[in-house]
Amino acid sequence: MNNFNLGEVLTRAWQVVWKYKILWVFGILAGFARGGGGGGGNSGYRYGSDDTPFPRYEFERGFDQLGHFLEQNWWIILIFIVLIFILSFLFYALGMMGRIGLILGVDKAENGAESMAFGELWSESMPYFWRIFGLNLLIGLVVFVLIIPLVLFGVFTAGIGFLCILPLLCILIPISWVVMVIVEQAQPAIVLENLGMWDGFKRGWEIVKSNAVPFILLALIIGIGGAIIGVIVALPVLLAFVPIILGADSLGRSLTPVYIAFACCALYLPVLIFLNGVLTAYIQSVWTLTYLRLSKPKEEAPVFVEGNA
Repeated sequence: MNNFNLGEVLTRAWQVVWKYKILWVFGILAGFARGGGGGGGNSGYRYGSDDTPFPRYEFERGFDQLGHFLEQNWWIILIFIVLIFILSFLFYALGMMGRIGLILGVDKAENGAESMAFGELWSESMPYFWRIFGLNLLIGLVVFVLIIPLVLFGVFTAGIGFLCILPLLCILIPISWVVMVIVEQAQPAIVLENLGMWDGFKRGWEIVKSNAVPFILLALIIGIGGAIIGVIVALPVLLAFVPIILGADSLGRSLTPVYIAFACCALYLPVLIFLNGVLTAYIQSVWTLTYLRLSKPKEEAPVFVEGNA
């Protein structure tokens, strides 16, 4: 087993992401493939304020009319579903290209690349797209097939089923973590060793199995640290809806807090996407560097060569 230095990997990942800022763009793209709440008031339709009151009954009548229209024009729903499917595929495909670009970018940085261009990384990522896409799609389908029946069982048994399957869920959660870590090592194996989906997955499993302790620590650090940073990044969005939650009873008289909250969220959205992209680029860099360190003998470890971004 290699002498793996976790602190060095975490530090080096930030150095790479900060120096080669083109990786932020691929981090934003990769964020598309990562993947609620609500509230309301129970007040009636009341006047007594200078603001426009909540038109509850008008909304109900409007939704009834919309439902009647869609019944007569069902093809609109079909087109909408097709568009959603196409857009979902498009964003997921961009996410896969983002992941591949990050893997290639980190590898280039480790080999002393002086600069990186978006077009260069994009074109070099294309040959690996379907393999990375297929691997993640198959893993997602397996998870879907396993989880959905359990959820339906719990719903159809009025929640009692969830108590019955709780031990199974406790087992599936750590298994899902292990599979996630294997995939994170299989992806750079596919890209950097030019392997097929199955060979890449086996390669990832070999690396994880041979270095169980470092991967447990790394998964905990990334999982907990990423969650904390994610909450901090999303905190302005949560704070924007605090006035709505606190003043839910007054929404029947005024929708001003709702308008303000959505306006703040719309203004913050580009910042949120950007920060999430940088975080994604960093996390993917950590996984790729981990693969580079653990897939090569110590004497073959690359020598860092500083280059201009």
